[in-house]
Amino acid sequence: MAGKHAATSTNTSTVTVQHATSRKQRPAWRPLAMATIGGAVLVTMGVGVWATLNATASTVDPQTVTNGTLKLTMAAKGTGFTQNITNLAPGDTVNRYVDLTNSGTLDGQALTLKVTGTGTTALTTDTTRGLKLTITECVSGTWTTTTGTCTGTKTVLLADKAITDLNTATNLITGSITATDVRGLQVSVKLPDQTETTTNGTLPTNTIQGLSTNLTYTFAETQRTATTTNS
Repeated sequence: MAGKHAATSTNTSTVTVQHATSRKQRPAWRPLAMATIGGAVLVTMGVGVWATLNATASTVDPQTVTNGTLKLTMAAKGTGFTQNITNLAPGDTVNRYVDLTNSGTLDGQALTLKVTGTGTTALTTDTTRGLKLTITECVSGTWTTTTGTCTGTKTVLLADKAITDLNTATNLITGSITATDVRGLQVSVKLPDQTETTTNGTLPTNTIQGLSTNLTYTFAETQRTATTTNS
């Protein structure tokens, strides 16, 4: 009986060892497979949560957009400004003629004129004795440059203005200037009547005689007022 008990004890020990070995040999791929399956489920669920519908609409024929242009051009009528004014005496007036054209596609407005003269003589700095300028438009007609006659209506845009006062832009027309409009202008340069005495061939101090300047005329306009259009 004692031998049997010992054998039984040995068998029990062997079974225990085998059981422990069996637990250690569980396949290592099972946790990895489970993790992979779980990750795939999560990815699938994530895509489902963030998916959405989309729709677009576009024009069949593209819409064309073009910009307008604002252009102001000046052309001599007769000799214009290309002919110099020489030997001017007090009381003299010399007329020159130019055509101003709003040659762009946009309407303009607020026509201005700026005149600058070279030098610092009385011709361009003296408001009383210096050069004076008058601008006259021939409306609905044209100028005859050899006689100074207008076939339409004369409208004075600037009257007897000293050159020294035209160093900054001065308004000639405040209203609209339609695209393609041509404005025929008479530019009158005058030396005011005045008296000086030359003694024994010597010109008086601060004389108006023997002076010279080069005048530059700058006409300008701005675009029409911006608009909002519905259609």
